[in-house]
Amino acid sequence: MTPVQIDLWALITFLVFLAVTVVGGIVGAARYTLTQSERRQDERHEAGEKARMERARHWDARFTALEAAAKADAGQWQRVERELLSLKADLPVLYVRREDYVRNQTIIEAKLDAVALKLENIQLKGIKS
Repeated sequence: MTPVQIDLWALITFLVFLAVTVVGGIVGAARYTLTQSERRQDERHEAGEKARMERARHWDARFTALEAAAKADAGQWQRVERELLSLKADLPVLYVRREDYVRNQTIIEAKLDAVALKLENIQLKGIKS
């Protein structure tokens, strides 16, 4: 077997080329990994932003519905309030308290008793004469 002779400059060039290739491979792999990581992070960020926007639309719709319901309720309460005020205005005219009824009934009965007494007196005077 014959020994292989390699020039020192050829060996140094080969080792430099090998080192540059390995470092380039490592840098390329690191760059690829960082690019993939950044892409995934961007996708997650976009998905989160999309979900946030969807939630914002959802809550905006809910709050709009609640505001509409509150306005409708306010209108109903105003109607009830008007009806109550109308009832308060009509109540004294239409309602007779029990005490008032009893007093008026007593007065009517007293007048009927007075008329009955006068008729009785007239009948007695007619019998005597």
